Amino acid sequence: MPASQVGVIGLGIMGSAMSANLVQAGFSVFGYDMVAARRAALKQAGGRPAASGREVGRRAPIVVTSLPSAEALAEVSAELAAAGHAGQIVVETSTLPIEVKRAARKHLAAAGVTLLDCPLSGTGAQARTRDLVVLASGERSAYRKCIPVFEGFARAHYLIGKFGDGSKMKFIANLLVAIHNVAAAEALVLGMKSGLDPAQVLKVISNGAGSSRMLEVRGPMMVKGDYSDATMKVAVWQKDMKIIGEYARSIDCPTPLFLASAPFYTAAMAMGRADEDTGSVCAVLEEMARAGRRPARRRRKR
Repeated sequence: MPASQVGVIGLGIMGSAMSANLVQAGFSVFGYDMVAARRAALKQAGGRPAASGREVGRRAPIVVTSLPSAEALAEVSAELAAAGHAGQIVVETSTLPIEVKRAARKHLAAAGVTLLDCPLSGTGAQARTRDLVVLASGERSAYRKCIPVFEGFARAHYLIGKFGDGSKMKFIANLLVAIHNVAAAEALVLGMKSGLDPAQVLKVISNGAGSSRMLEVRGPMMVKGDYSDATMKVAVWQKDMKIIGEYARSIDCPTPLFLASAPFYTAAMAMGRADEDTGSVCAVLEEMARAGRRPARRRRKR
């Protein structure tokens, strides 16, 4: 099979963006998702929709997986193992417990397939502009073979260490995202409560020492008060938060600021914002502060 053929299983926010960028980079992309509309979107982007994960496994020497749950990874691993493509490399980019990925690695190894643990640092919006960082871990030779693929959908990639170390690095990255996202919202709401123009607050603070990547990425949607174009849904983020918390507890590491940020995401869920972007924690803080936003800032009806 030509090295320019790449498979992608899971065409959600991240998977669809990676697929589109790989197509633009010149790869022939075979993709599968159980949602028909996502397969159609892949075709429109120039990729080739497959009928199953097994078909993707038969066609591509390198397969990228972007999956929502441990159950999904188990199912996909079984399909790829059944495809019987010895020598294949699977780049697993999902945020999942390390033991889940180790189980998938063992299952695939029995079929001669190498699994790399490669979580991504970046939001869905960053994925669209190829502004992702690959946190790879596992077999070095397999990692080297995947470098052209990484460069097709990410701006940087690192081999962190042994299998599972990539996930550990992702937990650290997401811990900071959880905290910085709430911190950005808190700062903007303080500006609103003070009577300042939130757009001006974002512009000025982003150019100073108090800025953060989350302020830059999610600040604009917080200013608009529109979280409908989700780059990370609150409901999915809850899964990530749980994984990070459980991992930190398993190694007896205190995470007080991370724990302090968690209730705001839970509150967003309670407010019916599960399918909105995690930037909607700003709306939670606005409600708490009763910041007196203009009517145009109300959540857009679906």
